[in-house]
Amino acid sequence: MTEFTPPGSRFLALSSPFRMKRGGALREAHIAYETWGTLDGGGGNAILIVTGLSPDAHAASNPANPAPGWWEPMLGPGKPIDTDRWFVVCVNSLGSCKGSTGPASIDPATGQRYRLSFPELSIEDIANAAIETVRALGIDQLACVIGNSMGGMTALALLLQHPGIARTHINISGSAQALPFSIAIRSLQREAIRLDPQWNGGDYDDEHYPESGMRMARKLGVITYRSALEWDGRFGRVRLDSDQSDDDPFGLEFQVESYLEGHARRFVRHFDPNCYLYLGRAMDWFDMAEYGNGDVIAGLAKIHVPRVRVIGANTDILFPVQQQQQIADGLRAGGAEAEFIGLDSPQGHDAFLVDYARFGPAIGNFLRSL
Repeated sequence: MTEFTPPGSRFLALSSPFRMKRGGALREAHIAYETWGTLDGGGGNAILIVTGLSPDAHAASNPANPAPGWWEPMLGPGKPIDTDRWFVVCVNSLGSCKGSTGPASIDPATGQRYRLSFPELSIEDIANAAIETVRALGIDQLACVIGNSMGGMTALALLLQHPGIARTHINISGSAQALPFSIAIRSLQREAIRLDPQWNGGDYDDEHYPESGMRMARKLGVITYRSALEWDGRFGRVRLDSDQSDDDPFGLEFQVESYLEGHARRFVRHFDPNCYLYLGRAMDWFDMAEYGNGDVIAGLAKIHVPRVRVIGANTDILFPVQQQQQIADGLRAGGAEAEFIGLDSPQGHDAFLVDYARFGPAIGNFLRSL
């Protein structure tokens, strides 16, 4: 069983014990992170990026790792997040398998992998670990915290728990609580993994690995990351060539099926199944209404940040734009100058990872105005 830390990652030891919101604590835990640009003398030009469920800290190429990152067109000299001006920190989430401590890590108390003995993980824990990293780098206040997808949740938890930590915020395809549709999808993903006999109650290794469960979980996710409009425009009803089709009478027949299969197979051995379970459940548990006596807007209004831009894709079915509008409304109720932008991108939830023509200006123009 492997952790997938990208080359060039740096590590920050968390406070020990690092206490978790829902009980339990981690000892000798750490966070993987990467940086770009130069921190100015007052430390006032720092930007923190908190990510979605699966990315590592390698958002873009840098001297320690010249390989392209998952947000390469967005981050670098002269790009929307301009590292000639900004000092940028990207952290790998607590609970992940890409450098930070998570269920696939070694428990120092036993010398064995945590697996399901890892404490219950919350978005608030992920946020607190990110802030420990920022402060260890000598940053008292961020110029901006940027969160996308799950990172949008993390950013809200971070701003709530650490008042004054950031002067501005960009929330991209995020949400203040998980909706029933999203919970249902992630529930099916977890079930697919847990029903794979190779999962074995979380006790698997590289030789005995729940590949079928992870394949199905990833396919379910990918279907929701894009829009019906894109699936239709990209694949239509085109069938595979005869030499590509599956001999199984109920096997792969359409190009969209082949795409999902290829995408899933590239993913399954590069993300730990137990980490997938923990992070997905953390998203389902997150609810800003918890901080507002059952009201999401009231919970969001307890966050005080001067300027905010909330961005979403109008075709997103996983975190629909109504949720981004809700974030803007709630933060405005807390006194923020908050703006919502719904972009007509056909790519759905993943648009911020691919539609740079729309998302680049929406992010870059905001940062240039600071």
